[in-house]
Amino acid sequence: MAETGLLKKNILQSPHVWAFTTYFAEGFPYTIIRMISSVFFRDMRVSLEGIGLTSLFGIPWVLKFLWGPLIDEYSTKRNWMLWTQSLLVIMAIGAGFLAPSPDGIRVIALLFFAGSFLAATHDMAIDGYYMEALDDKGQAKFVGYRVMAYRIAMMTGTGVIVTIGTTAGWVIGFLSAGAVLGVLYVYHTFFLPRVERPKKPFSLLRRGLCSGRFLGGALCILLAGFLIHRFAPSFFGRFAPAWVGIGLLVALIILALLKERIKSAFLKNKESFYSKAFLTYMDREKMGITLAFIIFMRTGESMLTSMVSPFMVDLGIKVHYGWISGGVGLPFSIVGAMAGGWMISRYSLKKTIWPFLLAQNFTNLLYMTLAFYLTRFTLLNTGASSVTPIGSLNLFLVAAVHSFDQFAGGLGTAVLVTFLMRTCLPEYKAAHFAIGTGLMNLSGVFSGVLSGFLAGWLGYGMFFGLSFFASIPGMVLVLFIPFVDSKKEGGNAPSAR
Repeated sequence: MAETGLLKKNILQSPHVWAFTTYFAEGFPYTIIRMISSVFFRDMRVSLEGIGLTSLFGIPWVLKFLWGPLIDEYSTKRNWMLWTQSLLVIMAIGAGFLAPSPDGIRVIALLFFAGSFLAATHDMAIDGYYMEALDDKGQAKFVGYRVMAYRIAMMTGTGVIVTIGTTAGWVIGFLSAGAVLGVLYVYHTFFLPRVERPKKPFSLLRRGLCSGRFLGGALCILLAGFLIHRFAPSFFGRFAPAWVGIGLLVALIILALLKERIKSAFLKNKESFYSKAFLTYMDREKMGITLAFIIFMRTGESMLTSMVSPFMVDLGIKVHYGWISGGVGLPFSIVGAMAGGWMISRYSLKKTIWPFLLAQNFTNLLYMTLAFYLTRFTLLNTGASSVTPIGSLNLFLVAAVHSFDQFAGGLGTAVLVTFLMRTCLPEYKAAHFAIGTGLMNLSGVFSGVLSGFLAGWLGYGMFFGLSFFASIPGMVLVLFIPFVDSKKEGGNAPSAR
């Protein structure tokens, strides 16, 4: 009996189990905040401009490198994972209880904005734990596996949770999401292996977090999120894209003017772990091209993703969206993720990166064709109380395009994760991966903000076509980037083959 119990425990602590559950737990909150929310808000008759602004929920994934080094420096990545995971359970349950409230939409938006900071921190802890627990060979072995788990989480959210929300009600939908996260939290608490020792006690960081300066900054961030959601559409109106562009330009000019001061601030204490994490990532050959590629490689995909859910709702097929995502999209995403990991290992990152990205971005053109073909149904069903059926053949076409989207997305994600892992130095795994993924999300946030206004102005067909052109700079930069031949290129980054 004792041997049987020990065997079960060993199985539950195997990376074949926890690599899946941790990356499912990483993908699920992201799906709630960035994808399920858009279906929920559109179902609640929120405008396309307002849904586009929910892309601002992605800001923490852009800025997470600012506090990423803290995860390497304090406590353990396992502890960070559990703390944030427990709070994300509360977020999902809170959304469920708030859904029927008259002011629930605005409060849920604010709750998701706060939760996005937790989810971004949760992601960094999981990525760091994965690289801490496995050596280079182990990381390569499970790269397709982790991408598969992440995409299963996305499909569970967009398939199961959205179906529950659009049929049984969003109260039950969000409570179900909280239950899923709760089960994962219990498993990780009792069975997730302890693979590292704390470098510094978390109590030291807690004292800083309780300081008036930090709490004041947190309140300012929450207030800014509320004001953006509440007033931005009416204040900026149809000129919001111009204002966002002007804001980005001003920010870049300020950064350029202050670059020497920023650099000197990092160099002031060269022995600081925080300073070393940034300097060792940036101070390598061809990092300018690398950073540009990281920023632009998912621009087109991000624009597409931000408007696919509203497009489905406006087509009048929100009750079908669940099975299209879960029953059709899920198998294709799994095949894409596993095939991507295998082909990278078999044929190398250099040979697969460009065709995989091309396949990922070709989806935009398919959605463009689909949107033009089904224009009359979006005109009839947008905001309609009685939905006009689109017909079995058209529903099949939607499912076919979505299945290719998920397959190509699996290929693209596998290659992008592998590339980012190669840019990480071994002693700064969590911090460097946070910097890379944060920069990757930068263009996604701002292109997502513009998406609602552009889709409302141009229509879905023209918008999806424009999103393909937005993907071209990233594909061109593939020809010039390092880190694709071997782990020695551009620095001693861990290979993810």
